Amino acid sequence: MSASQRSGTTDELGPDEPEQPERDGADLLAALLDGMDAALCAFDADGVVTHWNREAERILGWSAAEAVGRQGFAGWAVRRADAGEVEERLLSAMRAPGRQVHEFALLTKDGGRVLVRTQSAAVRGPDGRPAGVYCAFSEVHAQIDLERSIALSEALLEDASWGVVLVDVDLRPAVVNAHAARALGAGRTSVLGRPLGDLLAQGVEELESALTHVLAEGAPPGPAEVWVSVRTPEGERRRCWRSGFVRLASPLAEEPVPLGVGWLFQDVTEGKQAEQEAALLRFRTNQLHRAARAAAECEDPAEAAVVHLDFALAGFADHALIDRVVGERGHGAGDLEAVDPEAAGPVRLMRVAATPSGAPGPSVPAGTSGMPVRYGEGHPAVQCVERAGSVRASAGARAVPAERVREWATARQWPADTVHALCAVLRSRGRTLGVVTFLRGSGRSAFERSDAVYAEDVAVRIAAALDLAGAVEGRQGQR
Repeated sequence: MSASQRSGTTDELGPDEPEQPERDGADLLAALLDGMDAALCAFDADGVVTHWNREAERILGWSAAEAVGRQGFAGWAVRRADAGEVEERLLSAMRAPGRQVHEFALLTKDGGRVLVRTQSAAVRGPDGRPAGVYCAFSEVHAQIDLERSIALSEALLEDASWGVVLVDVDLRPAVVNAHAARALGAGRTSVLGRPLGDLLAQGVEELESALTHVLAEGAPPGPAEVWVSVRTPEGERRRCWRSGFVRLASPLAEEPVPLGVGWLFQDVTEGKQAEQEAALLRFRTNQLHRAARAAAECEDPAEAAVVHLDFALAGFADHALIDRVVGERGHGAGDLEAVDPEAAGPVRLMRVAATPSGAPGPSVPAGTSGMPVRYGEGHPAVQCVERAGSVRASAGARAVPAERVREWATARQWPADTVHALCAVLRSRGRTLGVVTFLRGSGRSAFERSDAVYAEDVAVRIAAALDLAGAVEGRQGQR
């Protein structure tokens, strides 16, 4: 009688449906045992082998037909000298609570020896008494490899000195270790499941592109350096992470099924910044050297000043201006510190040379009109002359509207696309000759202290050339 008939319901196939054979339960058990990844055998209370799956056959070479029904392992799966000890250790699981773990050598069908690690436990009958023992075993080296893999995973996710993030196929963090959480500026649980765009202000597109590539194509041949800006309560932090990626696939599927990406990274910001600073210093030193050699070939010292300006502009600024002091300050008796500011009058500057404000090109002399530039009071160039020191100015942060930036630049007689300015005083033989101004557009960062040092080096060379040009003009006038 079928289960549905016993419950009082009508079976769709009618009363003549054949009964399921009792063998179905045994077939199901055999299929489950044969499908296990671990080798498994079982003994009854007398030590007779009752079950033997395919993994056990693979490891030792003995088939189920050859193994089931044998008394213990003696003489076939274990040397007779060791059989007593092995059998005692296996069957002792019937008298002990929980599972017992042992290691010993088994014999293969071809006479070889395999060191295995076993886990055995009691099998209890309907009355609760031990009716036998089941024993799961695997080769020791395979077990050790598994334990090492698990230990490595735990160590990476807990104690690693670099960031480890497991990203799912939706490109969202699924597991984050402590180091990575600190680098992201958040807690280990608060970042889980969140889009990377919530954690990073810049560099998200590049990072997501790398993760997508790994999911589709596999791990890249080498690490990648990714610049990002991390959102923190203190503001955005610019960081460089040297990142490695591995694709995670399920070991249980017949075909590789991606589970996500393992992303390992290390913060190399300080090292990269040091490399960039060193490369920038080498470039600027080479520019100064090349400018000196080119200026030495100029017959006109004023032309040499323009040469210095053009060489300095490369990679440093978008525009540059040279203004020379005119009037009492320009022809007064030397050092500004020895001149009474009130007696000397206001600072007046005359344009000597400037780079084109449209398309890039070499600096152009401003002519000989002698008309002063209409700089207002408090202009950075005027402040530079008054202080005899460098002055930096900026239109403001990135949030400033473009129209206000243009108004700011136009009011200072600079090209409309100017956002950042750096003025360096031109000093020679204890006198202030003028000022050189470097200008940057919105595509560049603001001038820093290291930029001011470089500008001052350039200003010294320009001032020496202009001073020589003035001396030459004076001698020619005396003739």
